[in-house]
Amino acid sequence: MRRVACRTCGRVRQERLDWLAANPHYTKRFALYVGKQCRGASIKEVATDLRLDWHAVKEMDKLYMREQLAQTEPLAPAVIGIDEFSIRKGYVFRIVVSDLERQQPLWFGGSGHSAESLGQFYEFLGPERSRAVRLAVMDMWKPFRKATRAYAPQAAVLYDKFHVLRQLNEAMDEVRKAEYRRLTNQADRTYIKGQKYILLSHWANLAPAKRQRLRTLLAANKRLNTAYVLKEQFSQLWTYRREAWARRFFAQWRAALRWQRLEPFERFAALIERHWDGVAAYCHPENRVPLGFVEGLNNKIRVIQRRCYGLRDEDYLHLKILTCTLPPLPPH
Repeated sequence: MRRVACRTCGRVRQERLDWLAANPHYTKRFALYVGKQCRGASIKEVATDLRLDWHAVKEMDKLYMREQLAQTEPLAPAVIGIDEFSIRKGYVFRIVVSDLERQQPLWFGGSGHSAESLGQFYEFLGPERSRAVRLAVMDMWKPFRKATRAYAPQAAVLYDKFHVLRQLNEAMDEVRKAEYRRLTNQADRTYIKGQKYILLSHWANLAPAKRQRLRTLLAANKRLNTAYVLKEQFSQLWTYRREAWARRFFAQWRAALRWQRLEPFERFAALIERHWDGVAAYCHPENRVPLGFVEGLNNKIRVIQRRCYGLRDEDYLHLKILTCTLPPLPPH
């Protein structure tokens, strides 16, 4: 490489070669090749196969992922999905925001799942692009709604139906536990023990043998039968195209709880009542966006963490999440 003494500043400048990586011991093309191998294998496996140092492979993987991000289109999301997940034990949370139309993670960060942490995303997005957000999909966590109202007041809020149904499943499980505690006859308890996941599953998703077990359980316990029927019926809420029809269905569903002594379901109904605007927003045609991506992204993150046996380098985890749905770089 040529070196030149600059007459203006008096310093010695060295020629820059585009094909050379930041580390002078390997080329950029080789670093991208190694990073591509890390998409389907662990750092340890790639380091063993190529006879490289573990830390060198990790740095090359980072270079590859930064190159992927540099070649993506600028962020201009109209529909965003907001979720939080735990990065390690001790209730250490981070927020991940996705573009649901492009089905791509946009941002990962924060220092918890507070309104201030989500505010960092909107500050990263900037005022102009924040005003372009028309729909924010989230769970029923008040700080998320508060931050969205502060930074993107024009955006409609839609509560993710998977989180809503998770609350309903928790209510169903509470009823199951209460019935198990209430019954003193061991024979009656036998029907309930070990049936948790059958009760939480949708009827259409059960195999024939499990359907038969569920029929036996529901025939033996009237309260569980009532709770299961109500749980299955609630999914009908997301099929309505008009909010008035959805409201009428919910009123009838809640009326069916009367005199049933299903306190967990009554608490769930009160929760939906308090957050009705965000639940009913799905009735509007423009808000019917695919909601499974946020849940699928959470599963991808868990796979990344499990494959790496946990990640202590948060910058590396950040890059892995933002690039997990991007296509590989073209060969150099």
